[in-house]
Amino acid sequence: MSMRPLHLHPDRLFPADPEVRAITRRLYDHVATLPIISPHGHTDPQWFAQNAPFANASELLLQPDHYVFRMLYSQGVPLEALGLTPVSVDAARAVDPREAWRILASHYHLFRGTPSRMWLDWVFAEGFGIDVQLTAETSDLYYDRITGALATPEFRPRALFERFNIEVITTTESPLDTLDHHRTIADSNWNGRVLTAYRPDPVVDPEYEGFRDNLARFAELTGEDTFSYAGYLAAHRKRRAFFAKHGATSTDHGHPTALTADLSRAEADALFARVIRPDVSPQDAELFRAQMLTEMAGMSVEDGLVMQIHPGALRNHNPQVFARFGRDKGADMPMRTDYVHALRPLLARHGNNPDLTIILFTLDETVYARELAPLAGHYPALKLGPAWWFHDSPEGMRRFRLSMTETAGFYNTVGFNDDTRAFLSIPARHDVARRVDCGFLATLVAEHRMEEWEAAELAHDLSYALAKKAYRL
Repeated sequence: MSMRPLHLHPDRLFPADPEVRAITRRLYDHVATLPIISPHGHTDPQWFAQNAPFANASELLLQPDHYVFRMLYSQGVPLEALGLTPVSVDAARAVDPREAWRILASHYHLFRGTPSRMWLDWVFAEGFGIDVQLTAETSDLYYDRITGALATPEFRPRALFERFNIEVITTTESPLDTLDHHRTIADSNWNGRVLTAYRPDPVVDPEYEGFRDNLARFAELTGEDTFSYAGYLAAHRKRRAFFAKHGATSTDHGHPTALTADLSRAEADALFARVIRPDVSPQDAELFRAQMLTEMAGMSVEDGLVMQIHPGALRNHNPQVFARFGRDKGADMPMRTDYVHALRPLLARHGNNPDLTIILFTLDETVYARELAPLAGHYPALKLGPAWWFHDSPEGMRRFRLSMTETAGFYNTVGFNDDTRAFLSIPARHDVARRVDCGFLATLVAEHRMEEWEAAELAHDLSYALAKKAYRL
């Protein structure tokens, strides 16, 4: 068997210039082992509630990670072959997880130069101590090594949480979720902090599948008449309070656009009466989502929950994949996004409130310097989330810093958000962010635009303190 070594260079991602690289090393040494703040993600709280072992390598690293399987799908690999389960149980077929892993191994060359390659190699080397590269020839070696390790107590979810020095992690739940897993975690004798976040999209977006049924369930959970606007808003307040009681410090809004509105109560009542009908128009659906962003900002003023807005994704772009496998299967595509005009109604009402925190994300890099940096550099309520989806990468992080810093500065950003469904990639992603930020800061030091002691303070803030402060953790 021909095996090539897997080696993580200690200076990976550091600038090539020797002087700047030396500064980067010193800065990185200050932050490499800081605790991880993971305030926005999609890990499953059941992992930490039940603390059951992950079954195998494919279940842990392949099937939850749309970054990985979307690349394989783009090269003609059927999602079924990777073990993804179709929505229709009748269409499901059992897939040997070892065979699914072999598909990843034989196609691993596709990930050369991608963030996924860096994250996975970190997991293989640092997580499992593997010192040869993943190839078709080493597929079974990898599968057996990883799957065998997962059967041991050291690789249970809670043990990994502690091993990787995660201080707090936030999951994302629908208002219809009972939060039973979070209750189980809170009632256990484990000290790990796993918090929830309020993601109201299923009952805010009239075009979300099952919207009317969701409103009915919303009524059952709250005892409010959710088919009247007053009762609907009261239901949100009740569920937000319920989430806050279970540790939530934030809300999360994944609207198609950043459009906001500030309608009169009579206009909002009339709009709500239209959107609860089965024949809701796209225009009314968009206006209602816009109104609800402003309503949610007002509720955040009341209850103190941090508000996250990440628009600009045309979700489920591939109708065949959506029909067969459902949401979040790697087919959410970036769109051009307007922020300056779209957010103005919300900001006119709430943007000057220094006690409100609204964190903006984007998939449209063209708005970094033109719109987002000036907005966050002015409005007290706004902060910028530096990484999300396709920008969760070394070049994406560098472009963010280059575009945003001159206008918004560092302290109108909120540290790094890993936004992942693959648990073991969390420490890998934070390591990438810390290396890239230290390299950026080292360049400023080398150009005599900042003292090294200032850069060391900033490296700590970008790696740890800003996220903790912004998310009130």
